[in-house]
This record gives sequence, structure tokens and C-alpha cells, in this order.
Amino acid sequence: MKKISRLLKYLADYKGKIAFYFASNLLSILFGLFSIGMLVPVLGVLFNQVGGDDKLAGAVKPDATSIVEQVSGYFKHLIQSQDKVTALAIICIAVVVFTICKNLFLYLALYILNPLRNAVLRRLRDELFTKTLSLPIGFFSEERKGDLISRMTNDINEVELSIMSVLEVFIREPITIIVYLGAMFFFSVKLTLVLLTFLPIAGLIIGRISKSLRKSSNIAQEQLGSMLGVIDETLVGMRVLKAFNAETHQHLKFMKLNNTLFHTRNRIAARRELASPMSETMGIVVVSLILWYGGTIVFSGKGFDGAAFLGYIALFTQIINPFKNLSSAFYNVQKGTAALDRIEQLLNTENAIKEKPDAVAIKSFERTIEFKNVHFAYGEKKIINCVDFTVEKGKVIALVGASGAGKSTLVDLIPRFHDVTAGEILIDGVNIKDCKIDDLRRLMGVVSQDPILFNDTIYNNITLGTGGTTKEKVEEAARIAHADKFIVQKSEGYETMAGDRGVRLSGGERQRVTIARAVLKNPPIMILDEATSSLDTESERIVQEAINTLMKNRTCIVIAHRLSTVQHADEIIVLEKGSIAERGTHAGLLAKGGIYKRLVDMQQVK
Repeated sequence: MKKISRLLKYLADYKGKIAFYFASNLLSILFGLFSIGMLVPVLGVLFNQVGGDDKLAGAVKPDATSIVEQVSGYFKHLIQSQDKVTALAIICIAVVVFTICKNLFLYLALYILNPLRNAVLRRLRDELFTKTLSLPIGFFSEERKGDLISRMTNDINEVELSIMSVLEVFIREPITIIVYLGAMFFFSVKLTLVLLTFLPIAGLIIGRISKSLRKSSNIAQEQLGSMLGVIDETLVGMRVLKAFNAETHQHLKFMKLNNTLFHTRNRIAARRELASPMSETMGIVVVSLILWYGGTIVFSGKGFDGAAFLGYIALFTQIINPFKNLSSAFYNVQKGTAALDRIEQLLNTENAIKEKPDAVAIKSFERTIEFKNVHFAYGEKKIINCVDFTVEKGKVIALVGASGAGKSTLVDLIPRFHDVTAGEILIDGVNIKDCKIDDLRRLMGVVSQDPILFNDTIYNNITLGTGGTTKEKVEEAARIAHADKFIVQKSEGYETMAGDRGVRLSGGERQRVTIARAVLKNPPIMILDEATSSLDTESERIVQEAINTLMKNRTCIVIAHRLSTVQHADEIIVLEKGSIAERGTHAGLLAKGGIYKRLVDMQQVK
């Protein structure tokens, strides 16, 4: 129930509508009660039991004060004062009117509830997506993407189908049960007490069977996340799978997860679907007991008559469905709670990259970026070890080294994609941990080895994160990035869709769009992470020209795979196993004859 209360807190802004929903349900139930209450005088007419001395339902008193008693008394008087056919017609009309009113208020209640339910789901989705955006880069390297997608889609659906759908049950059905039980007490206290003895027993049996459902549901959601991960990596790596004839391998991997999920969901369904037949069976058992016990009262002639007893049975039938709904909802809550646990796990994930409450605004870059005794580790694995160097404004610093030396990780520390484990990074003498994160990242542009484009127009991909700009500035950025020529040749120009991950563009075109994006941002600090390493010779030449234009009058940190591109850097830093092994200019490092010269010789740079 704590999980339900957590969801209900999202409705705090809709208290007025919730009160209206409650009132509509109450009126619907009362009109339904009146409709059934009219059956007693109808049955009295049919059984020829209504006379001058009869007591309606064996319980209506002349000085009755409740609405039900007064209405029932009125119709008793109507039967006594009119001929039976006329009275019966009036009662039937009243039943129809009450039924129409009942269903009108029921519809009104649902009309109010559905937008509230959808509002909760919208807010929950928004919180999940916002939380995901706020998490550091390191989180996504540790978590399976398929599992994250599963939490943001399937788990939300489970909340909607399993928990949100029963909110109306927890609000409406208890009112129904209370109102109708009250009316049943009005007919017969003794018979109703006998009924209440058996209902908790049925609820206990249902509750014990459903305990394992929550655990199984959690397992099913995890398995679904794994399967979505396989689907995602299959779609991304389709070219590789076909090239290596690995379709069968991937299919077997998928089928294994799919079969496991199949069996798990069958077990869940077997338990869940047991709720309705079990509750119905329990209901029939209780009805049979009521028929037997109530019949003995009627036969004895010391309690209510046959018409009142049939009215009592009619009232009892109105609480069977609410009890069935509650028992089914109990199963659904177990399943939905498992999904909500996974959602909350993501929402409660601690963000290691935190901005201090008194963070300093940093609007410009004036002097230096300093690395002071910087260390970084993933858990127990050390990646960066005791790195010290300074980047002066307007200088170009190149980071080179073998794969896994820590080059990309080192530059990721500057915009705080990760936080240093020890040491500090200063910009103009201010520790970046003391700066506002948005201000810090606004000073930097990043062009990575893997050009990331979104399934949007080329124009919108270039203007990403700018908050809007003019078409002239976008076109100027594209010209600087040597992207305007291929863009204008497209049939739709800048409105051409890039496709999923930019698939409709070539590698060189994608890279030039990302460079145009960086040019438009116009940051004082530029980070280039092997921006040409995956391109062919012609594309590399064009992109390198764009990069050279981009680097003018900027402070640049360049990660280079092709060492020919960094010969003119102001300083080259050679990393080995996360530490600085060598540093200096191209000529100076060649003269040393160390690691850098060996790397140059391997690439046959002349």
C-alpha cells in the first residue's frame, strides 16, 4: 500500500477533482441502491404481501429518518393508496430513472478519473526521462540500454495497467461495499454478521496465493530488459552480423531470452487468472450459505418475509463484483509494484555529478585549464594516474597514445562527464567542481570520433542546444564546416532528415554536420576526440580542413589517432596506462626517440 500512496501523491494538485470523483461515485452507488430498494415493494405487489399492516422489508419504521427508509415508505404508501398495476408502473419508471442517474454519475466519475490517471503517468514518464538525462555518462556504461528502455516503457505500462487501473477500484469499490453492507444491516443484522464471517476467510486465501506474484513479475521485467538489449544491439550491428554470418548466433541468443520470458509470464498469468474464478467460487459458497440461513429465517416467520429476503439477496449480488474486483486488483498490485520498484530504483539513483548550492557562475574562459595531480578510476580499476599539465588560452594540446591509454577519459573530465577521483581541474584558477555545470559545458564544444546525429532535420541537428538561432548563422556555420555544399545538393536542403543516428548521411557528411554544430555554438574551448579516425582519405581531408578552420583562435585539446594531424600542436602529451609518459613538440619528441617516435614510425609519418 505504500507504493499506492506514493502514486496517489502525484494527484495532490487535483484534490478538487478527486473530491468531485468521490461524490460522483457516491451518488452513483446511492441511486443503484434505490433501484434495488424498489424491488422490495415490487416483489411485495407480485407476492400479494403488501397490506395495511405490513412492514416493508420487515424493517421500515413510520418514524424512519434515512433517505432509503423514507423513499421506501413513500412507495409502500403508494402501493396501498393506488391500484397495484398503477403502483407497479410508477415503481418501474422510478427504477429506470434511478438506473439512468446511477449510470450518468458513474460515467461522470470515469470521465473525471481518466485524465487524472493519464496525468500521473505523464508526470511519471517525465520524471524518468528527466532523471535519465541528469545521470552521468558513467551510469550508461554500467547499465544495459535495453533495461533502461524497458523501465521507461514496459514498466510504465505495467503501472498503468496494473496499478493505475485499480485506483478506481480502491476508491469506488470500498464505497460500494460499505453502502450496500449498511443497507444489508438495515434488512438483517444477524444475516449480515454471518456473511462478514466468511468474507475475510476468502480474502485471506486469495492473499496467500498471490504473494509470489510480485517476485515473478520483477524477474519478468528484468528478462524483458535483457531481450530489448539484444534487439537494440542486433539492429545497430546488423551489418556486422550479416558480414560474419552470425544471424543464427544472435537468433539463438534472442530465442533463449524469449523462451525464458515466455515461461515466466505463463507462471505469472496462471497465478493472476486464478483471482477471478477463486473469488467467484468463494462468492457462490457464501451465497449458498446465505440462501440456506436466510431461508430458515423466512420459513420460521420470525424475521423478514420472502420479498425482503429476495431484496437482501439482490443487495448481496451488488457486492460480489466489488469483492471480485478487489481480489483481482490485489494480484495486479503485486505485479505493478514490481514494475514500480524498478522505476523507483532508477528515480532514486544517486547522481555522482552534483552541482554545489553555491556554485560559481563562469561566463568566459580567459587564461588556463590546469590539471593538478588528477586521478580517476572506475571502481577498483585505475584509468588516470597522477596527471599534471596546463593548457593556456589559444594553445593546441594534443593527446596521443595507444588505445586504452586514457585519452578520451581524460578529456571527459573537463566538462564533468565524470568527476576526478583525486586531484583537481581548474579553469582560470577555479575548481570545475565549484562551477555551475551548465556554464562550464557552455564554454566547450565536443566533436567525437562517432558523430552523433538525431532523427531530425539537418538544420535542427546543427542548432541542437542553441535554443534557436537565425538561418543565416546556421548556413555560415555549415560553410565553415565545409558542409554547405552537400547540404544544398539534397532535395530538401537543410530540412533533409538525417535518419536514425544519421544513417541517411555518409560518415564524412555526419562528421561535418557535428562540426557545424560546434561552430554554431562558438565555444572558446574545443575538444576533438579522434574526429577523423573513422573516415576515408577523401572525407578525412575535407573534415580536417573544417577542423583546422574550427580550431582557429580557440583553445583546443585534440585526441589524435593519425599523428600527422597534430604535428603543429603547441604541445603533444603522450599517455601510457593513464600516466604522462612524454611531452613536448613534434620535433622535440622525435628527437628523444621514445614512445612518440615509435608511434610515428609505425604510422610511417614523414
